[in-house]
Amino acid sequence: MKLSIWALAFSAALALPAAALADDAPSKPAAPAAPVMEAKALDILKAASAKLAAAKTLGFTATSTYERAARNGQPLYYSTINEVTVERPNKLRVITPGDGTPDEFYVDGKTMSAYVPSANLVAVAEAPPELEKVLDAAWEKAAIYFPFADVIAADPMGEMSKTLKSAFYVGRSIAVGGVPTDMIAVAGDEVAAEIWIGVADHLPRQVRAVYANEPAHARYQTVFSDWRLDFPVAPGTFANPKALEAAHIEFALPGAPVAPPETLQPPAEKKP
Repeated sequence: MKLSIWALAFSAALALPAAALADDAPSKPAAPAAPVMEAKALDILKAASAKLAAAKTLGFTATSTYERAARNGQPLYYSTINEVTVERPNKLRVITPGDGTPDEFYVDGKTMSAYVPSANLVAVAEAPPELEKVLDAAWEKAAIYFPFADVIAADPMGEMSKTLKSAFYVGRSIAVGGVPTDMIAVAGDEVAAEIWIGVADHLPRQVRAVYANEPAHARYQTVFSDWRLDFPVAPGTFANPKALEAAHIEFALPGAPVAPPETLQPPAEKKP
């Protein structure tokens, strides 16, 4: 194999112009390619956005895998499952059975709450009127992040367009989501991603992303399955009665001191 590699390199060298082999030949770095905004890629993204935005209710499962370095530097991969239900314009339920500590996140249109059943703890705060702002508030208050945030936005393409610098069509796949998908590559200042979108139903099936400003340049993947659109949502979906009896704590960023939990007490009975 080594002999073949060297032979190939030697043959390639013979094919180069003499100037390219001279010691004093100037070497010019390759110019970066100009950002590409292909109409075909944008059309596929717009169709997916329109399909999602038109749905009054959304349900899906998002299985996310992310990379973290072990103590010896070896990359390890962890996964979480989010079972998501959305009722527009301002209701959300995210059940996370694992991996990690199972938890639940609810937005009922007025409040947002994060509930950890195993610890019987809940944090409750006033919710902004739009889901996009709710998710921003959850990040600011407690670093709660959902990798499917753009999917449940009122205008997914509008949110993406705020930072989109490049989009081009990669090709067709039959290996993702059990359906034919179109592969789209997108990039902005902070993130570069590849998105698999169903050819027939225009629904996202998979996203792989890397963030430019992250020191480890870790890779993230989210697989979407069990899609349901415009289905009836049962009353009580966006709350858990058990959370009402849980000990209350404040939303807080990781590592911040947390006040001792307080257990809700029933209102005192009024004397006649």
